[in-house]
Amino acid sequence: MLTLYYARQTCSLAPHLTLALAGAVEGRDYRAASVDFAAEQQRSPEYLAINPKGRVPALAGERGVLTETPAILLYLAQSFPAAALAPLDDPWALAQAQAFNSYLCSTVHVAHAHRRRGARWAEDEAAQAAMRAKVPANMAECFDLIERELLRGPWVLGERLSICDPYLFTLTGWLAGDGVDVARFPRVAGHQARLAALPAVQEVLSLHR
Repeated sequence: MLTLYYARQTCSLAPHLTLALAGAVEGRDYRAASVDFAAEQQRSPEYLAINPKGRVPALAGERGVLTETPAILLYLAQSFPAAALAPLDDPWALAQAQAFNSYLCSTVHVAHAHRRRGARWAEDEAAQAAMRAKVPANMAECFDLIERELLRGPWVLGERLSICDPYLFTLTGWLAGDGVDVARFPRVAGHQARLAALPAVQEVLSLHR
């Protein structure tokens, strides 16, 4: 059985949603283990033995532990192929899905992290304040690109739901806290509403609030 280590209000929502959308059943196919960031459980010796990075998500299975959201999402798509959450039979389309998820991971998530995690890049408080001040503009720029070029609609890759969609949904949910009104991006807002309406998504969201 797989174990997904997650924390509320983090990017670990994306693989949790992916499991639900893939039809995986908690207790049969996987278990969800909450990591309490407020209690700093991610820095505990027990959790660091699972993921030395001290972050979530982490996905443990028979062959070891996977970290990094894009890798976990692709593994889940391959593990539950009947759900067809990735174009596994089309190398070009699969690479495009990976390119989108890599953009979310390496650019959008990093832009967001400057609001609360500036100490990762600078010790000077003035520098950290400058990073925080840039977050709304940087996030808006990222979502301008997603709105204009990357979201094909109604889902990220077009007509079929994929592993890109729960990941985009997760990061879209961060916009309000970053000082950006999602209404600026009608197509992204529509995507968020469509995914939120799915019963499987609602069930997982109740654990992440």
